[in-house]
Amino acid sequence: MTDWPALSVLDLVPVREGGTLPEAYAATVELAQAAERLGYKRFWVAEHHAMDGVAGGAASVVLAHIGNATSTIRIGSGGIMLPNHTPFQIAEQFGTLDALFPGRIDLGLGRAPGAGPELQRALRKNLNQAAEHFPQDVLELRALITGAVDLPIRATPGYGANVEFWMLGSSLFGAQLAARLGMPYAFAAHFAPDHLDQALELYRRDFQPSEQLERPHVMVAMNVFAAETDDEAVLLASSQQQSFVRLRSGSPGKLPPPIANYLDSLPPPSRAMLEHLGQAGAVGSRETVKEKIAGFVERTGADEIIVSGAAFDPEARIRSLELTTEALAG
Repeated sequence: MTDWPALSVLDLVPVREGGTLPEAYAATVELAQAAERLGYKRFWVAEHHAMDGVAGGAASVVLAHIGNATSTIRIGSGGIMLPNHTPFQIAEQFGTLDALFPGRIDLGLGRAPGAGPELQRALRKNLNQAAEHFPQDVLELRALITGAVDLPIRATPGYGANVEFWMLGSSLFGAQLAARLGMPYAFAAHFAPDHLDQALELYRRDFQPSEQLERPHVMVAMNVFAAETDDEAVLLASSQQQSFVRLRSGSPGKLPPPIANYLDSLPPPSRAMLEHLGQAGAVGSRETVKEKIAGFVERTGADEIIVSGAAFDPEARIRSLELTTEALAG
């Protein structure tokens, strides 16, 4: 395989056990700078709230920090959970980002509120009800920025901004909406691969061209951990695997250090869960990573691959990005 899809990076701004928020933000900046140097197309951060191990809750603020430390790589949200906000607020925030970093801003939008009653109270939102209004809110947000609809109020900053809109999803709903609105579509296979094939088929089949996009455009997320050897990569990946298991068992926390032979220590249900997620992953040496990514691209026909994967050692994460580009170049 010679024609590889564009590569991008998804970073959740992980906070390590024993680490601090300033260290997490510094590590994210260094990772973004490395991604830019290595030729990755985009660097996205995701909105999560009330999680000790994820520091990207104020996504637009984090993006401003990253934008100020980089110069060419596109930066954006993977994604903004729109039910948590008003379209007007997001138009102002991303209009500001576009003014600061012209032509570099992606706005990926998600519907899942992902919040229990405590967070709903803290955000002063009925998130389940807000999620029902997601399609209308996407249209309103797009109109606030593009001016395609004459609204009674203008977002300043926001109106006229050169923001690239993306629809995010892990189910068929996002695929249907992205197709109907003629938006590029990013599928979160790295943590929810169940509906991957059906969602991509639906999106491509029902896609309606728009002013933004003439034909379907798909980006798929993978967990990628590359190291000099397969064993080193498996060890590197064990930090995120521990985080996944803790999250699914209701006890999330900061990113733990790696553990040798972690999978062997797990009960069958937890091991099966990680192996299921592994279908959208590439863990190993250059050769292994190249083989796994090639198989995933063949399965999905993705136009872009966005690589995720939190590592306890920030330098090892940067090295993983380097080895991934070397694998595909070779």
